[in-house]
Amino acid sequence: MQRALTFLILSALTLFASDAIQGEVQKQGLNMSAIVMFFIFVGATLGITYWAAKRTKSAKDFYTAGGGITGFQNGMAIAGDYMSAASFLGISGLVYSKGYDGLIYSIGFLVGWPIILFMIAEPLRNLGKYTFADVASYRLKQGPIRTLAAFGSITTVILYLIAQIVGSGKLIQLLFGLQYEMAVVLVGVLMVLYVTFGGMLATTWVQIVKAFLLLAGATFMAVAVMAHYDFSFGSLFSHATELKDASIMSPGKLVSDPISAISLAIALMFGTAGLPHILMRFFTVSDAKEARKSVFYATGFIGYFYILTFIIGFGAIVMVFQNPQYLDMAKHAVDGKFPILGGNDMAAIHLSHAVGGDFFLGFISAVAFATILAVVSGLTLAGASAISHDLYASVWKKGQVDGMAEMRVSKIATVALGIVAIILGIAFEKQNIAFVVGLAFAIAASANFPILFLSMYWRKLTTRGAVIGGSLGLLTAVVLVILGPSVWGEIVMGLKDKEAVAAAIFPYKYPALFSVTVAFVGIWFFSITDKSESAKAEQEAFEAQFIRSQTGIGAEGASEH
Repeated sequence: MQRALTFLILSALTLFASDAIQGEVQKQGLNMSAIVMFFIFVGATLGITYWAAKRTKSAKDFYTAGGGITGFQNGMAIAGDYMSAASFLGISGLVYSKGYDGLIYSIGFLVGWPIILFMIAEPLRNLGKYTFADVASYRLKQGPIRTLAAFGSITTVILYLIAQIVGSGKLIQLLFGLQYEMAVVLVGVLMVLYVTFGGMLATTWVQIVKAFLLLAGATFMAVAVMAHYDFSFGSLFSHATELKDASIMSPGKLVSDPISAISLAIALMFGTAGLPHILMRFFTVSDAKEARKSVFYATGFIGYFYILTFIIGFGAIVMVFQNPQYLDMAKHAVDGKFPILGGNDMAAIHLSHAVGGDFFLGFISAVAFATILAVVSGLTLAGASAISHDLYASVWKKGQVDGMAEMRVSKIATVALGIVAIILGIAFEKQNIAFVVGLAFAIAASANFPILFLSMYWRKLTTRGAVIGGSLGLLTAVVLVILGPSVWGEIVMGLKDKEAVAAAIFPYKYPALFSVTVAFVGIWFFSITDKSESAKAEQEAFEAQFIRSQTGIGAEGASEH
């Protein structure tokens, strides 16, 4: 497998280099700084993977980096995992196109972290081993709970992967003139390589390096924009409203009704606490104290970053919006204005060129690509862990499996997830990235968070309640999205905007308000009506679980229960 993957990566990079050079010459002139920085980063991350591979000798090393990551390092890695392409490119693009309403995503992505800090991180670390399903199944029946948790994790991971893969394809297509399909294959191969050989240790250090570079690059962009206006937000916003109109400083362009606003907020807030690749990071530290430190540092880094994305979005309005250099003149103008090259998601990339020229464009493009690689590596590892640890080792083998066999299954699952991500990334080329991410958060909030939260804090939770209620939440979220304006109205009916809303069977784009409610009510109802002997035993075991979750007694080792 090692030789085959090495051959694949070398072949992909060779094809990438030749296609990039040809495409650049044909489209916009060769940007050597971008190409050089891209290959420097790829080489550096491959070096990290080689270093990590020599230190990954057990299942604990592969899944949790041996539990040896410090709180500060893990906080930076969590920030690197969370500050995805959807965050950097997507939110900047939303602010660029929608103005004030882009803050909804910025704030929504951030407000979930206090929940994790005060209610999730420490109990999760004290009760778990490799995945959040360890916690959910701690006093409940292993088979059905792990199966449901694994499917919820895999669904969330695949949807999140699609958004990152599509973002990477568009970025490389814009920067190098490379074919979209080739760009997607390249990212998929790199992703498989990092996770298969380096495991969590390589993924962690790629995330740390990427977080530092992204924060540095975004800071430079924001400072450059503000310096142009003598660090006056009033002057920046005033110029932006002159170029567009005053409505960009008012709410209502992204979500126009209270139900949609509340539903989106619930998805972003509770979805954060249900993302498997984020929850998995709390098992990489030595104890619950370090897990709490991780969230504290991560919240600071992430909050600072989202402030920067807001400035970058408005900076793109004043420096990119009407600059012919960044406009796609081949497309039809709307209201006399041409769209920017690559679409709104590329607003931050164009701004980097506007404030720093070709060199800084190369840096930001390489960092954006690093962002995507770091996030897809974490996602793939979380999905592979759900398959190998929850389904294979715990459900199928019922715990009777050695660590090396589990690692082999995890590596096979990584390759399979890579292939699925490549296929879906190509299939979803034309879809809206923010919508796909919103769906991933909605499913995490509907299927993962209620089970995880109630398993730690509600005595009366039973296996029957968790399985039926969690399944109802998952199905409701998926069905309502399919019947909503984004799928039924836009994809099935081929309509846009208000026409799509009117034609949709379910009139709201964001289903979380309804699906999360269904999940909690379903779990509550089917738990309190469960009078079986096993349900009584599960409820009686709550006190011992709660003491361990709050004190850490019995949780000295991450690999021991």
